[in-house]
Amino acid sequence: MANGDVGVSVCVLVGVVLLCEASRRLLKKSALFAETALEVYAVEFVSTLQLCCCTHELKLLAEVGRVEPRLSLTLTYLACVVHGLTFGGALGNACGALERACSKRIAGRCALQRVACQFAAACVARAVVPQVWGLGLSDLHLRHKLLGFRCISQIRATLPHTAAVEFAGAFCVQTVISRTQAVEEKYRVHLISVVVTTLVYAGGSVSGAVFNPSLAFSTQFPCSGNSFLEYSLVYWAGPLLGMLTSLLVFGPVVPMLWPTSDPTPYRPLETKKGK
Repeated sequence: MANGDVGVSVCVLVGVVLLCEASRRLLKKSALFAETALEVYAVEFVSTLQLCCCTHELKLLAEVGRVEPRLSLTLTYLACVVHGLTFGGALGNACGALERACSKRIAGRCALQRVACQFAAACVARAVVPQVWGLGLSDLHLRHKLLGFRCISQIRATLPHTAAVEFAGAFCVQTVISRTQAVEEKYRVHLISVVVTTLVYAGGSVSGAVFNPSLAFSTQFPCSGNSFLEYSLVYWAGPLLGMLTSLLVFGPVVPMLWPTSDPTPYRPLETKKGK
């Protein structure tokens, strides 16, 4: 694969992050959104859109561009760090929103509204990203356009096996997020990014290692090879059960397994907003 293609994809990633960051700052300064519940949901939408668009581009590099695994993992790690530093309190993952609702950290209605924003952003990303690829900014984009933006299912094992991979990944990610609340944020974001990248390396060849229902809806569900029900089992049921298991094992349900002196809920990677 030509270095120029990688360079264009990196520029696309940077452009997406800058555009979304500018949108978040405008939303926080807007009289309509600032310091209201609408700001929380708007930031959730923009941040999830950033996550989905960037993942589409990284997925294209890995699957169609066939970049070296080391480069792909490096870009995955850097993207995780950037997302963690820029999300501004957004979750970007339905598992995270539902975990907070189960832990009584946010209201159930708030969690469902956040999930709705995430899936809305996932749908927008599915529609917008092919338009960007259609501009033919690189040979890789042109080649993908000639193929009709076709993608193949990343389920490369039996459904129970792939669902178990998504289950285990979501369990690990949720556990690390909830158990690193005392770690300083500038270190915590790198720790979480290392864990996510390691899980992508370990499970990517089996299921694509998504661990995120809304992200999977944007990047995996449009692909041919499996039915909607099969995708739902792997990419929705697997991560949700993984999150619930982490909550049962390490959450307030069984506190004696991991005692802590800090009863306050863990903070988002940047700021915690009142809901």
